[in-house]
Amino acid sequence: MNRVFCYSIFALLAVTVVAMNTRSFADDAAKPEKLLRHVVIFKFKEGVKPSDQKMVEEAFAALPSKISQIADFEWGTNNSPEMLDKGFTHCFLVTFKSEADREAYLPHAAHKEFVELLLPHLEEAFVIDYWASK
Repeated sequence: MNRVFCYSIFALLAVTVVAMNTRSFADDAAKPEKLLRHVVIFKFKEGVKPSDQKMVEEAFAALPSKISQIADFEWGTNNSPEMLDKGFTHCFLVTFKSEADREAYLPHAAHKEFVELLLPHLEEAFVIDYWASK
């Protein structure tokens, strides 16, 4: 009987330890990953052809395939009914996992090449970076 009691206590302790460790792993998995967002908003020069805007859109959208530090990328054109856009039409969201990734992106040859392609068509740009929180 003592042997059965000892085995039962041992089994109960083992299950408790496993359950405590499992809860710890679940808590770690539930923590949101910090992401660095790089928001870039463009106002094109008056008279820029739609085909040139499309060229800029495609060139920006190609950067994630050329720069491995880009964790995610999305973009769109303004459709706000509030009329507060001040002529800015295009918004691009580039996501990084670290400041080091952003620091590698900014001077990257592919990024610089994109900027050179963009500049003749650009009236103004607005850029803001932030750490995303939920």
